[in-house]
Amino acid sequence: MGKTAFTSPFPLVTVNRRSGVAAYRQIYAALREAVLSGRLRAGARLPATRTLASRLRLSRTTVVTAFEQLLAEGYLDGRVGSGTFVAGAVPDDALRAHAGNRAGAGARRARAPLSRRGTILAATPASALTDVAPRLFRPGLPALDAFPYDVWRRLVNRMWHRRPRALLSYSDHAGYRPLREAIAAYLREVRAVRCAADQVIVVAGSQQGLDLIARVLLDPGDAVWVEDPGYLGAHGALRAAGARIVPVPVDAEGLDVNAGAALEPAARLASVTPSHHYPLGATMSLRRRLALLRWAQRTGAWVLEDDYDSEYRYAGRPLASLQGLDAAGRVIYLGTFSKVLFPSLRLGYVVAPPGLVNAVVAARALVDRECPTVEQAVLAEFIAEGHFARHIRRMRTLYAERQQALLDAADRELRGLLDIRPSEAGMHLVGWLPQGIDDRRAAARAAACGVEAPALSAYRITPSPRGALLLGYTCAPSAEIRAAVSRLAAALAGGPEDARTSRRTRGGVPAGSQRR
Repeated sequence: MGKTAFTSPFPLVTVNRRSGVAAYRQIYAALREAVLSGRLRAGARLPATRTLASRLRLSRTTVVTAFEQLLAEGYLDGRVGSGTFVAGAVPDDALRAHAGNRAGAGARRARAPLSRRGTILAATPASALTDVAPRLFRPGLPALDAFPYDVWRRLVNRMWHRRPRALLSYSDHAGYRPLREAIAAYLREVRAVRCAADQVIVVAGSQQGLDLIARVLLDPGDAVWVEDPGYLGAHGALRAAGARIVPVPVDAEGLDVNAGAALEPAARLASVTPSHHYPLGATMSLRRRLALLRWAQRTGAWVLEDDYDSEYRYAGRPLASLQGLDAAGRVIYLGTFSKVLFPSLRLGYVVAPPGLVNAVVAARALVDRECPTVEQAVLAEFIAEGHFARHIRRMRTLYAERQQALLDAADRELRGLLDIRPSEAGMHLVGWLPQGIDDRRAAARAAACGVEAPALSAYRITPSPRGALLLGYTCAPSAEIRAAVSRLAAALAGGPEDARTSRRTRGGVPAGSQRR
């Protein structure tokens, strides 16, 4: 059934039974709009609820509910024995404002200028990803299919069984103390981070950590070194703080410190991913690490170390942190549980030098007080009981297998289309396109085939000398990886038939020649 409406004398209310909106809400909205627009003037009498219900073929209770809401909000007056009338006290300026909105005041409001910070925020992309849906080959998405759900559920149930009243109240702005202690102990043992629990501030993921550090350390116009290409979330947080971004090139040894010093020797901060550069995957050499620390100490600059996925190293132990080499207290260490557990947990941490702790905690309190304490308590027990370490060990093995599945499938289907090489660390590989191929167009064609492979140029500030696609391999089983590679091959070759042909002949690359 479609719409039922009055004709005469009261043609102002329609009810669409297919809209999914409750009938009383539709009646309420129609009458409120009629009052505010002036179509129903002050003092106008409304029909009886029984009459309106009959005309609309609804129950009288539905109409009475709408009228009661309008009476409660002051749009209508009810007079015993006389009926229901449009209130005479609806302000004229409210009527004019509403009419003005219909005539274009909304457009004037949309043209109201933003602050400089707001303008930057509105224009800055937070990610190169196009959708929140977890599709292959989305970088940085962990194996949610392999998460230890039963263990986590047991810990959650046990926590609530204790009726933890204290966890339901306000808590320490720096985070749940047992979790901070567990994080500090883990970082000291596994990442060689020099820290005590008092230096650990729990944040809502690494993005909030980046934002807090930018708020605390940067004034508008301050120069900041960023890796080019680099993580867009870091670029955005720094830009939003008013920083002047200085793109510093990255090579096989990581960020080029000499190039940064030549571009802007007096930068206030350097943002780096030294253990596993995002997105190219390079590891900063010891020579470069020491040079960066010497520069920071000499100039009084800060170094922000984003250690986003250092747990996943498939050859030997994870590399020691840059912070662990810092004797001058110039490095701020940032980590997250989004990549090792699950993104919606929204828990990360900042390890601040002692002199910065109070300022970061104060900024944390102003932004959103604290992270949910129950989740912090569950995570603290997950770590303390050894589940966290076991999960990481299992994921290292699983991710190494999934990387190999991607490499094997690419060797069969992507020769001449993408040059993909193995990596000893991380959660994604870089697939280099042939010279002259636009990686943004290639990424768009892949997306049209249901594959998300972000373009490397989306992470660059300066022009890209060669196009590439990022291929995350951790979020899906090997069979799904193989199927996604076939779709990607079809997208890059221009279609299924072309894809099969190109695997044999494109670029003159013989079978088995792809570098491993």
